[in-house]
Amino acid sequence: MKKIWFLSIILASYFGFSQVVKEPITDYSGKELKNGILLDVRTPEEFQEGHLDRALNINWYDSDFAEQIQRLDKEKTIYVYCKLGGRSAKASKVLDSLGFKNVVDLTGGYDTFKTAKEKRE
Repeated sequence: MKKIWFLSIILASYFGFSQVVKEPITDYSGKELKNGILLDVRTPEEFQEGHLDRALNINWYDSDFAEQIQRLDKEKTIYVYCKLGGRSAKASKVLDSLGFKNVVDLTGGYDTFKTAKEKRE
């Protein structure tokens, strides 16, 4: 009985307190950055081809990715995006596991944001 109770607490804390939220990148306006950090986890080459205003680039593929993101303020909301959404989802999980309080995975990626912007113009 004690094992079941202990396992229940562990599972509840693991699944119940996750701070990663998923939001479509097309809903992102930039106003959210008043108390947040915008993190682009694409390669430097991808970043140079275009990125969201005020984005900080930390390459997901860098061997010291986890060390680099540890320098960010854990109390601020971290908005994460990549090219299509795969790397940002993985990076969001790493941020959450390292104790970041609020992580927003901007789903769809930069390509989706760029396409939506072009359609509006």
